Amino acid sequence: MISRIDHVSIAVRDYEKAFRFFSKLLGAVPGARAEDPSMKYTWQLFSLGDLSRIELMKATEQGSFLENFLRRKEGGVHHITLETPNIEKMRLWLEEANVPYFGYGSQGDRWKELFIHPRDAFGVLIQIAEFNPDEWLDDSMKMKGPRRFSVTRKGKDLILTMAHPGGGRVAVELTPSEAKELAAELEKIAEEPENNTVQQKGSHEDIH
Repeated sequence: MISRIDHVSIAVRDYEKAFRFFSKLLGAVPGARAEDPSMKYTWQLFSLGDLSRIELMKATEQGSFLENFLRRKEGGVHHITLETPNIEKMRLWLEEANVPYFGYGSQGDRWKELFIHPRDAFGVLIQIAEFNPDEWLDDSMKMKGPRRFSVTRKGKDLILTMAHPGGGRVAVELTPSEAKELAAELEKIAEEPENNTVQQKGSHEDIH
């Protein structure tokens, strides 16, 4: 039901200071950014390395939903966002498990979400969303061209770069012997007949 943790969201008072800290000091690459006038806040997504991401949020005016959260602190982790391939199935799964949720809604096919309150998730606000991760990343973090992989050389070694289902790309450095072993293994498996796979069904036991 859950594909991965997409990002950790951090609410801050001093957005410019936080932006410099994460982008200049830690090398985070800014991605998508938008403002929500109805909830009076703005958010900015960042990529750290190949697959790690954070989000910065700040209030844009009085009455923002972030006011209470930031009332006595400069910032902190506000929520974590989990990716699901199917928000509707996730919603039904939670209902069958008697796990309360709120904020179920969508922005068309681009983003569908729901939330689990901290009181029902061990003190953590959880956002679960269905989306295409690549749409929210800077172009520099994505694979170039139509192929989902590329191979380049680094001295005697090879760099295998692949598109990741969680968005962006991941690179692995291989020695020549490792590259040959991988190529032989891929060729061997590609020639084998398809095997029947058994999908394991989850259980709601012990959730509540």
